[in-house]
Amino acid sequence: MNEVLSKLKEIGIVPVVVLDDAADAEPLGKALVEGGLPCAEVTFRTAAAEESIRIMAEKFPDMLVGAGTVLTTEQVDRAVKAGAKFIVSPGLNPEVVKYCIKIGIPVTPGTQTPSEMEQAIALGLDVVKFFPAEPAGGLKMIKAVAAPYVNLTFMPTGGISAENVREYLAYNRILACGGSWMVKNDLIKAGQFDKITEMVKEAAVIVKEIRG
Repeated sequence: MNEVLSKLKEIGIVPVVVLDDAADAEPLGKALVEGGLPCAEVTFRTAAAEESIRIMAEKFPDMLVGAGTVLTTEQVDRAVKAGAKFIVSPGLNPEVVKYCIKIGIPVTPGTQTPSEMEQAIALGLDVVKFFPAEPAGGLKMIKAVAAPYVNLTFMPTGGISAENVREYLAYNRILACGGSWMVKNDLIKAGQFDKITEMVKEAAVIVKEIRG
C-alpha cells in the first residue's frame, strides 16, 4: 500500500474540513495535531481551500494534508502545488483518477456501486471512498460489496459520527473513516479551537480503543 494511505490507516479518522477563511487554517491545523489526528481533507468547495492547504502544509510539515471534493485535473494541479499529499473526490471520474496516477499522487474516488468499484479496480486502485456512507447503506452495504472484491479497502465518508465510527473502524476492510463532527463549520467560524481540540482528542481515543 502507498505510504500516504498507510499513514491514513494509522491515523484512522480523517477530519473533513470546509474552510471559508484561510485565516482559520493555522489554528485548526494546530487543533488537529495537538488533538492526535494530524490529518485533514480540505474540501475544494470554497475559495479559501487552496490557501488553507498551503498554510497547513507549511506550518505543520508532519501533518497529512489532502484535498477533497476534487472534480477536475486542474484542481488536482492546484491542490498538489499548494501541498496536498492526497486527493479525494465525491465520485469516480476516470480522467481525474488517471491523472493522479500519472503524477504519482494517491487518489480515493467516491464509489457506491459494484460497477464503480470495478471501474476503480480496473484503473489500478485498491482503496476507494464509499460515499455518502450512511445514506448508501452504511457498514452493512460495505460488507456486502466487500465480499466479492477481496483486495479492495474502503474509506467511508458521509454520516459518520462519534456514535457509529467504532463499528466502521472495527471492520478490517476499512482503511479510515472521513468525518466532520469534530471540525464543524460553526465551531471553526466561532473560533472555538479549544473545543475542536477536545473533540479531536476524543476521536483519537476511539481509534486507539478499536485499533490499538
